[in-house]
Amino acid sequence: MIVGLFPGQGSLRPGMGEPWMDHPSAVVIAQVANVTGVDVPRLLTTAPLEELVRTDNAQLATFALSSTIAHAVAQSGVDLDLVVGHSLGEYSALAASDIVSLEQGALLVHQRGLAMAAAALLEEGSMLAVLGTDDDTLANALEAFPRVVVANRNAPGQIVVAGPSSDLATLSDKARSLGLRKVIPLEVGGAFHSPLMAPAAEALSGALDSTVWARGRIHVVANVDATAHDGTAPWSTLLAEQLTAPVEFSRSIGELTGDPRFVEMGPGGILSGLVGRIRRGSTVDGVATPDDLAALEVLRG
Repeated sequence: MIVGLFPGQGSLRPGMGEPWMDHPSAVVIAQVANVTGVDVPRLLTTAPLEELVRTDNAQLATFALSSTIAHAVAQSGVDLDLVVGHSLGEYSALAASDIVSLEQGALLVHQRGLAMAAAALLEEGSMLAVLGTDDDTLANALEAFPRVVVANRNAPGQIVVAGPSSDLATLSDKARSLGLRKVIPLEVGGAFHSPLMAPAAEALSGALDSTVWARGRIHVVANVDATAHDGTAPWSTLLAEQLTAPVEFSRSIGELTGDPRFVEMGPGGILSGLVGRIRRGSTVDGVATPDDLAALEVLRG
């Protein structure tokens, strides 16, 4: 089984789309730009870091680049059997599975990014990676911080929490005394996958409800329940819940049956590293540039 992995917005760096601009699959980037009215080619090539990492820009740029890579992988003759996205990457996975069209996916991602950026302005929030700590210890530590919640269960020993910035600062200062081995503040634009994103879920609900969901070619593992679904699933509800609920990436990968081989559709290798911790010994191929496509020769049908 070949499983496609689609990263979230934290994987981008300036200029990472440049190697794809002369590739035939760059037509995808043009389509995303046309439907949204955003200069996506610029975001992927010359935009400075401070512009690229802005929530709305980062999400759309990531979606466009991952979708371009997925198109190139498909055109090279590799057939995916299942897809998993991390946070924003779930939309890229849905487009790759044809549960939503590329155009619908692009519009949803554009609206999602704007809605999350707007929600982040209502109350200052952020995220904190907690490393090397078990679930029970973290749960005990969070008892004193009721507005700080688990946002991502990424891999064994790697959990991300989110909440008001002031609470996270206090949690970080007291980490050692609370039994937390290591905490790392994340450079993000808000408390994603937490109750602070409830206004974004409300703002996006109309667009989700009006989206046409097809059955799709392959199943997508949803972030909120770590379960593979086709297009008949209540994706409007699953994606709305995703904004305020944890991303269950560790379960999504750990509960797969058999001996899957993974292909990450995007730069950075973040998901490849997580999969290596969840399923030690797994084979993961990362496609960040067109040159990486050659390594997929053994996967072609």
